[in-house]
This record gives sequence, structure tokens and C-alpha cells, in this order.
Amino acid sequence: MEFRHLRYFIVVAEELHFTRAAVRLNIGQPPLSQQIQSLEAELGVLLFERTRRSVRLTEAGQHFLIRAREILESSEGVASELQRISRGEAGELKISFTSTGLLVEELRTPLRTFRAKYPEVRLTLKEMFTHLQFAALLAGELDIGCVRFNGPRAPDGLTLRWIRNDRLCLVLPDDHPLAGRTDVGIVEVRDEPFIGYPAKAGASVSDYVTMCCEQAGFIPNVTQEAREAMTQIGLVAAGMGVAILPQPMDQLQPKGVCFIPLSDAGAQLRMALVTRKSDNSPRVRNFVDLVRQM
Repeated sequence: MEFRHLRYFIVVAEELHFTRAAVRLNIGQPPLSQQIQSLEAELGVLLFERTRRSVRLTEAGQHFLIRAREILESSEGVASELQRISRGEAGELKISFTSTGLLVEELRTPLRTFRAKYPEVRLTLKEMFTHLQFAALLAGELDIGCVRFNGPRAPDGLTLRWIRNDRLCLVLPDDHPLAGRTDVGIVEVRDEPFIGYPAKAGASVSDYVTMCCEQAGFIPNVTQEAREAMTQIGLVAAGMGVAILPQPMDQLQPKGVCFIPLSDAGAQLRMALVTRKSDNSPRVRNFVDLVRQM
């Protein structure tokens, strides 16, 4: 049984006249009669009672008409859904980002626009450290990442698209002697206790801060660790030490702390959108296009 058999049957059932049905279907009346007879033989029941003057549905035909319409409507719905998926207008898009990802318009605005433009795409959003995003992308667990990364190139199999560059800031208690400064060199806090990310967390900020300190001639004395940037800021407010975070975090500045930009030439951290080179998903392409328009 094919979908065309169902369409033929439905038109005959609506017209209750083979000649008129054949005209609607743009086929000859004898071939139409043969198709209906073939359908009846396959089902093992009569669908129509035929006389010289009339055609009417049997009880089985009446029931089959309901089912045939349901089947065709369902198939048309599936076809429409598949077409939307092929255009990137349906399905799921999994996006990850670092702690500052949603603090910048370069990601916030495309997310807002994408959700409004493609309401049938289910957005799954997750905060992750940069190196964990790389691993998840390569494993096929993510579609798009938004990372902090200053490396020269992406890991093999991934593509980076740079979207912004942020200065690193020193986070201090507001009663610290350096709190009134407009900027500060990282070497000026060489003797301070540092608050940072756990060494194995996969946070690129931590790696880059360590590199900046080493370039200034010292190794930071990390006395407290926290996986969340807001926890680090809270520890600063509690007088546990100083932290270094990307400047967009100053939007969340609570009482008791201040953010001072680092004056060191290399104290900046780039943000990039990252995707798999092999990913041809239209959903990914649609989102990347929105980011490019920023």
C-alpha cells in the first residue's frame, strides 16, 4: 500500500463517483478503478458498494476513510517537520559558555534573536570551562561553545571564530590600599594571597593568569580555590585574598569589592565561538550567522 492509494481512496470516498474522482486526480477512470480494486484486495475487504447508479462506502470503507485521513495528515506533518529540521528551524541546539559568556552582548543578543526567530528549536544551554567545552564538542556532546582562549589555534577538529577581547581585572576588597587606582600592574600584588580556579578544573582564565604572573617574575600564591567566579568574588569580599577575572564580571560587582583593570600589555583574554569543522548542521549555521551580524 502506498500513499497514492490512500489519496485515490479518499477522493473517491468524497466524490462517491469514479469519473468525477478521476477528473480531480487527473488520471483515467479505468486505472482509478483498478487501483481501488487492488487496494480492496490487499486489505481483504470491500470499501465501496457499487451499482450502476451509485457508489457508497461500506462500513469498512467508512472506518478506513477516517484512518486514511489520519495517516496522510500524519505523514504530511512528518514531512513538514523534517523540512523544518533541514532548514535549521526545528530540533535541538546545545550551546555551552564560560562564566562570562552571558554577560556580553556578543552572545546574549544572538541567543535572544535565535529564540525569537526559531521558536521550534529547543535550546539547551550549559556553563562549562573552556577545556571541558573542547572535549565535549569533539565527543559530539555539544554543538557550539563560547570559550575564553588565548591559544594560537583551536584543537584539531574544531574551528574558532573570535568575537571579542576583554581586559583582565584585579578584584580587591574595597578597603585595599590599591582600591582607589584606575589601573594596576600585576606585579604589585605579587605578595598577596590569590583566589583562583582549581588546577584541574579546565579554566583557561586560571592558565592565563598564571602565565601573566610568571611573565611578571613571580608565581601566584593561590591559597583559596573556587570553581565559580561569584564564589571567588565573595571570598575577596571576605578578605581571603585577591582574584583576577575578565572585566565583564564587574557587572556583578557586589558591595565590598572593586575591579581594577590590569595595565600589563598582555593582560587580556579573548572570547571565541567554537564549532566542529565537520558539523554541517543548519541550526549551527543559523546561530553562527547571527553572531557574525553583531
